[in-house]
Amino acid sequence: DCVGIMLRQNELLLCLMFADVTAVDKIEPNKGTSLIGTEGESVTLSCSYESDSEYIYLYWYRQYPNGEPKYLLYEGARSNRAKDSSDPRFQSRTSRILTELIISSVTLSDSALYYCGRNLL
Repeated sequence: DCVGIMLRQNELLLCLMFADVTAVDKIEPNKGTSLIGTEGESVTLSCSYESDSEYIYLYWYRQYPNGEPKYLLYEGARSNRAKDSSDPRFQSRTSRILTELIISSVTLSDSALYYCGRNLL
């Protein structure tokens, strides 16, 4: 699924994909999401996940065309509260079933393909 954000002066396209799907544990982008905003505003992408584990790391990556995915951040969920971010504009919010990537002060350079993923301990 893609999340399209229409800017008043420019267009910004954020595409959301997922990684690391298994039969019991899974993570996937929330469907039917579209946002309208302007440069400088915050935008939020979200993925739902299912897992029996209490110790989960939820990751976000960004990929530009013809490039490789680059790490943005991770945040622990449930019983795991660790976190790390590559840039203060990228923050995460998690619950027992959802992870959100919040990008503050969005710019045209944020136009990319975004991946959510998870790792269990």
